[in-house]
Amino acid sequence: MGHGGILNQLIKEGAMYMRPKLTDVAQRAGVSATTVSRVINNYGYLSQATKDKVFAAIKELNYQPNSLARSLHGKKTQLIGVIFPSLSNPFFAELVEQIEKRLFQADYKTILCNSADDPEKERNYLRMLMANQVDGIISGAHNLGIAEYDNVGLPIVSFDRKLSNNIPIVSSDNYHGGSLAVKELYQAGARHIYFLGSFHEAANPTDNRLLGYRAMIDQLGLSSHVHALNFKESPNLKLVSIQKLLQTKLADGIVCTDDLTALLVLRCAKELGLKVPEQLKVIGFDGTDFIQSYHPELSTIVQPIPDIAALLVDLLSKRIDQPDQKLEQLQYILPVKFLRSNSLLF
Repeated sequence: MGHGGILNQLIKEGAMYMRPKLTDVAQRAGVSATTVSRVINNYGYLSQATKDKVFAAIKELNYQPNSLARSLHGKKTQLIGVIFPSLSNPFFAELVEQIEKRLFQADYKTILCNSADDPEKERNYLRMLMANQVDGIISGAHNLGIAEYDNVGLPIVSFDRKLSNNIPIVSSDNYHGGSLAVKELYQAGARHIYFLGSFHEAANPTDNRLLGYRAMIDQLGLSSHVHALNFKESPNLKLVSIQKLLQTKLADGIVCTDDLTALLVLRCAKELGLKVPEQLKVIGFDGTDFIQSYHPELSTIVQPIPDIAALLVDLLSKRIDQPDQKLEQLQYILPVKFLRSNSLLF
């Protein structure tokens, strides 16, 4: 075979692996491209026989309709942008899994964006989601001051973050969780109860954990102790700070703002020879399936992850289907519960 024949053969074989186009479907089904478009978009009357031929061709060619093209014709893209911090945290991993599951059940596909701790990265993701004409966005990012959320022009719902004055927020009852943790520690005998987490109040729902802590401390007539710990710090840096706390303070009870921090406290206490719960009682916050399965020794405030995901998806679906509908409320708070274990009681 000459060079020209080989080239033609390669081109022919290469074409087999090219992404099929709408015209390829039309040719396979023996209909016009316009007919294929009408079948995909369920527009106008078409015989069942024609629909069957088109759907058979779509299946044979593994054709995927162009979402952007659908949006240009006023159709839903059936795509949802989901923006969250690193999924290395079990809480975010389980919540995103539940969100994706429920979106899929509602016939939506998920575009997952990892915002990390980078506001500019989050802005880039927002622009990308807008360019891809997603139908809506669920955001649980930790970055603050992202003004673009006011101008996205898409239905958005937020988890645990105030993104805008017009975006509804879904969160757990963080205030009650902080208060409940103090109450449980007190009933278990702790009297020098510390709050381990951020003391910076940025008007976000998670700040209510600290407010709940302080309210119950005041109610019990105890002294408030807040030990600042940045959520974004590495575990090693957190360990240094926790070690300093346990070595220099008289803490006999600690409320942690998340379970991973609570596990670091338990680790540090063991390294320092402190007995848990005899000398130190610890309560975490989140209560994921991972923590309950692999660290059953940790007492924690459990967030209702499946319910949070269901409400986020339900609210977004309603905003997509009824974009002009006035929002009934902007804040949705779901109840938490306490899981008692060995880090609290003998």
